[in-house]
Order: sequence, then structure tokens, then C-alpha cells
Amino acid sequence: MLQGHVFHSFIRNDLRNGGPYMTSQFLGGMPPAVFLFLLGVTFAFLMDSQQKKGAAAGGRWLAAIKRSGYLFAAAFAFRIQLWAFSFDKSSWRDIFRVDILNCMGFALLVFSAMAVFRTQERIRLCAILGVAVAAASPIVSSLDWSGAPALVRNYIIPDHNFFGFFPWAAFVAFGMSAGSILRLLKPDEVPSAMQWLAWSGVTVAFTAWTMSNTSLSIYANSDFWLNGPSLIFIKLGAIMILIAFAWLWNIRASAQDWSWVRQFGLTSLLVYWVHIELVYGRWFGMLKEQLTVGETVFAVAVTMASMLVLSVLRTNWPQVRGWFTPSAATLPRRVSGD
Repeated sequence: MLQGHVFHSFIRNDLRNGGPYMTSQFLGGMPPAVFLFLLGVTFAFLMDSQQKKGAAAGGRWLAAIKRSGYLFAAAFAFRIQLWAFSFDKSSWRDIFRVDILNCMGFALLVFSAMAVFRTQERIRLCAILGVAVAAASPIVSSLDWSGAPALVRNYIIPDHNFFGFFPWAAFVAFGMSAGSILRLLKPDEVPSAMQWLAWSGVTVAFTAWTMSNTSLSIYANSDFWLNGPSLIFIKLGAIMILIAFAWLWNIRASAQDWSWVRQFGLTSLLVYWVHIELVYGRWFGMLKEQLTVGETVFAVAVTMASMLVLSVLRTNWPQVRGWFTPSAATLPRRVSGD
């Protein structure tokens, strides 16, 4: 994600058809899908946790809606901050731009109704929802939305400039199905499940890629890069493989071992928020669309190192604050009679 945004913002326009830029943007296109999938996983965890606490269906639904509200609040706070820092160059309408956080909030709001079902039921239902959202995306694109307000269109219709419910919410639904499965697994069943997950991911991705290269299609008009179900399933397969790999990586590393990947994960929202302001804000405006490939790679390295330092400072803030706060032992003692 970091390298994708840096390349998108800083590399010269005449280099945007080259291999380095295209590779960076392909790799940068995976993180949104991963974020949405993992959001679905944690959403399923929330629902299962509420169920195990004995919460009624209505209470579970309310807890799910509150999670959606939190993400909407974060989304609008993020957009307001970006607008405030560049108010003379940005329209107030940018506050309502549908970014990935808005998509997350809206998807959770729609799928919050799944909280009324039990964990076993959500496995099947959420998988069906994911397939339905992916399959319906080309149909939604082909409908006449001219009478709908622009904001409604941006939240729903597939668009290269926005994160619409179609097709992005499919990853949330698939994540909810996967998260529900994880909640039902016993510890000794996880290794076998991860093997199945990896091989299933290979099968899903390869099948979707094969289907995308055939002339057969049930859609009158489908854009592979915009609303194509095949792309959704290719990414889904890649995510399934990545999750199995991440599990294998983590079991071979002690929980006490420091990992820069895990460190970024602990502060993902902070890193996302700050780096967007630095990369797309006015701070380095003189570098926008001005760098060569080598210079952009250097900017990527600096950005990643800076965000890693920020992440470490955030998770260790009490200790860091202590370095600059004198302890009671170092303060001068008041002598009687002074």
C-alpha cells in the first residue's frame, strides 16, 4: 500500500506506462481487498463473541451497527482533516468522497443483519452474500443511475475513483465467512484447515483466471478491472493463500519476537491516515509527479521507515513519554525549613 501510493503520487507522468510503475500499482491494488477481508474476519469475531456472551439477536445486531458507526466516524474525521489541511485547494465536497473507510462502514452497516444468525449459519450465508455481490457488480454497473444523487452512486456503483459497495463489499462478506470458520475450529484442527485454505485459494484463483481468459460470459457488458467477478475471485484466492502463509510464518516465530509486519498491523489505521496526508497532502507538493524510478524507490524506503518509526512510537508511547518526564527519584527533594 505504501509503495503503491508513493509511486502514484511522485513518479513522473512519462514513466507511468513502464514496468516499475505498473508492477507497483498491481501490488498496491491488493491491500484494499486484504483490509476488507480482514475487516470481515474481525466482524465475524465480534458477532461470535457477542453470541458466546449470551447477547440476544437484537443486542448482537446493535453491537454490529456500533462497529459500523465507528468506521463511519473515522472515515469522515479522516476526510475532514485532509480537507482542513488543504482547504484552499480542495472543495468541501471532498469531505464526502467515498474512500475505503467509507466503504468499510457502509459494508458493515449492510451486513450487520448477519448478527442475528448463529456462527455456523454465517459461514454459508456470508459466502453466498460474497458471491452475490461479486456476481451482481456488472449488472449494477449496467443499470441507469442517472436519477440517483451522486453520493448514492459513489457508495453503490463500481467506479475507478471510489470504493463502491459493488464489488468491494464482496471481500467483507467472504471475510465474515472465513472468520466464522476460524471461530469454530479447535486448535488441533487449524493446521489442516490452513492447508485446505491454501489449496482452495490456488483453485479459486486459477479457475477465475481461466474463466477471465475465455470468450464465454453471461454478462452483456463487463469490465474486468472495474466490475469483473473474475478479478474478485482471483484476489480472493490470493488472499486465501496469503493467510495460510501468514499463519505458517507466525507459528514459526515466537510471539515475543519483534516483527515489522506485525508492528504495522498493530497501528494500521494510524499509518494509513498519516501516510495519506504526507503522500497526497501539500507537505511534499514540489515532488509530485517529478521523480524518476530510482528517486521514487528511495521515497518509498523513506516513507516506510518513517511510518515504522511512527508505529513503534505509538505502541511504546508510555515508555517514550517516560524518557522526557522526570521520575520522582530524579526530582529535587524539598528540605525541611526551605
